[in-house]
Amino acid sequence: MLQTVQNAISSTWPMLVIFVVILSTIRLTYLSIHKEKFIFYKEFLNLIFIIYVLLLYQLLTNVETNTSGGYNIIPFTEITRYEVGSKLFMYNVIGNIVIFIPFGYFVSGYIKASKVSHILAVSVISSLTVEVVQLQIGRSFDIDDIILNVCGAIIGFLLYIGLCAIKKHLPKFLQRDFVYNIVCIVLTILIVLYFLKIMGIWWF
Repeated sequence: MLQTVQNAISSTWPMLVIFVVILSTIRLTYLSIHKEKFIFYKEFLNLIFIIYVLLLYQLLTNVETNTSGGYNIIPFTEITRYEVGSKLFMYNVIGNIVIFIPFGYFVSGYIKASKVSHILAVSVISSLTVEVVQLQIGRSFDIDDIILNVCGAIIGFLLYIGLCAIKKHLPKFLQRDFVYNIVCIVLTILIVLYFLKIMGIWWF
């Protein structure tokens, strides 16, 4: 699964770099014109979500050569077809859960979700849309993928709720913006170095 993500990044880095630079410039200009406070970690998370959505698009619309199309509308048919712990199980079952965990986390943070129902409808509609589009571009429609995606989104929601609860119980010092800014600055440097590497500009 990790290799699949790395391949997606390697094949889409031009689009990612262009989108991030343009959107960052527009956002910074907006904050400057309207004299709004710049909070680095919040802007960083917004950009990470954009990168995630672009990678999700790449992963979910890539037409594999061994895909024959078709559809499955009987729940759990495909899930139970794979042996637990096998490579196919990890890729098709665990992978479909994991890929939507960031979706559940980021969307929950954006809409300030406090109940599972808040994220449920959004994740069902989003995953259903993906499956319908996949059917039209040569891949397959699978109800099990929707179930797994929604499970991943719910896990993301629970992660969001859990981290919010933990944050409220941290010492006041660790709840300040500058602490999260420092963490995100370090992550930004690592991400930039990674992109420079795949662009062939920097070797490390």
